[in-house]
Amino acid sequence: MQAMVLRQPRSIEEKPLALEEAPEPEPRENEVLLRVRACGVCHTDLHTVEGELRLPKLPLMPGHQIVGIVERLGKEASRFRPGERVGVPWLNWACGECDFCRKGLENLCPHARFTGLHVDGGYAQYAVVHEEFAYPLPDGFPDERAAPLLCAGVIGYRALRLSGVSPGERLGLYGFGASAHVTIQVARYLGCKVFVFTRSVEHQKLARELGAAWVGEPRAQPPELLDSAIIFAPAGWLVPESLRALRPGGTVALAGIYMSPIPEMSYELIYGERTVRSVANMTRADARELLELAGKIPIETAVETYRLAEANEVLLRLKEGRVRAAAVLIP
Repeated sequence: MQAMVLRQPRSIEEKPLALEEAPEPEPRENEVLLRVRACGVCHTDLHTVEGELRLPKLPLMPGHQIVGIVERLGKEASRFRPGERVGVPWLNWACGECDFCRKGLENLCPHARFTGLHVDGGYAQYAVVHEEFAYPLPDGFPDERAAPLLCAGVIGYRALRLSGVSPGERLGLYGFGASAHVTIQVARYLGCKVFVFTRSVEHQKLARELGAAWVGEPRAQPPELLDSAIIFAPAGWLVPESLRALRPGGTVALAGIYMSPIPEMSYELIYGERTVRSVANMTRADARELLELAGKIPIETAVETYRLAEANEVLLRLKEGRVRAAAVLIP
């Protein structure tokens, strides 16, 4: 098969991914082999190839928003049949036995493995996954439009839940890329009033199209105090900015796996029982709930499609803020 392979992390400007011939993977006992139809491109992929995340293995094929067709089953796999379409997200496997897993917090499992980090991902023509960590996809979503649901959508959904926002309340979204443009649709479906903070003129336009009540620059003060906020951009300086816009008792959820340092700030910004919390990964329950909602709402994903060989260029566009919503590779 063909795959985009990372052998040494470097700045994306140096094109660290190379198109190579690689062996087609073999599914083990409880795994399924997928023919990859689409794979979303995520900021986490950028942090991976540039070495901002510790890499458990090299060489590595990134990509963790995989839409594929079941091609072949491992000898003990029975959940899916060949020909079925499934999705594979960031969480690739959890042990099921630790305290976190028993409490439904498999996203915090110390033994968890993640797609495109611990195991090869979807920047390839084929991928394998444990059958319990793959999901049927709702009808009505073409492959490329389903891909962003599997990370951008699921992580945004978990961040929305952990932000504590309730129907009818005011939610702030800082950064408006792939994840936020899905999250705003879920929030509005739940009856929230959404305020979007972004510098990008294109992203501001998209936010208005998707029903934002107000759109402004990241340092702007919204017309009303927020009940909750989610920071999607990996910029630590946004934390004090979001706290300035937050009412007492509100929560700021940090949705990224990576963030630049949070600057020193006055205690007054967090006083009044304001909460700042991180969002770590996702659970299978998050994925199931979001995919069910996606079909009900239904969620519209705005995508730009690219060839597999263009992965370096796409990641550079993402780094420079030139992707309007979600980028998807078509192997």
